[in-house]
Amino acid sequence: QVQLAESGGGLVQPGGSLRLSCAASGRTFTNYARAWFRQAPGKEREFVATIQRSGLRSYYADSVKGRFTISRDNAKNTVYLQMNSLKPEDTAVYYCASGPSALQQRPRDYGSWGQGTQVTVSS
Repeated sequence: QVQLAESGGGLVQPGGSLRLSCAASGRTFTNYARAWFRQAPGKEREFVATIQRSGLRSYYADSVKGRFTISRDNAKNTVYLQMNSLKPEDTAVYYCASGPSALQQRPRDYGSWGQGTQVTVSS
């Protein structure tokens, strides 16, 4: 099992930026794809981005493409989500997850989750 812990959330104005981090411990970090999901109040958890084990390829939801960037540092056992040009509709709890393939975009495909970090975009 992989243990995951997110950080970096907070309150930001529309158009601003935040960088989320997700530190991993437990089973070998490089064996797994990593993903970010988010969940707004009253809504289902939705896919945001995934990244391959190697970090060479990543995939994004259409709603964040061009604004968010997922990356990973395998030496630090950490995955990041750089979020730019934030919009009020990006407000949610953001979760990182560990899974077998970066091609998977459903929450049920991921076996390990962090506790989440709140991102609020508001003026």
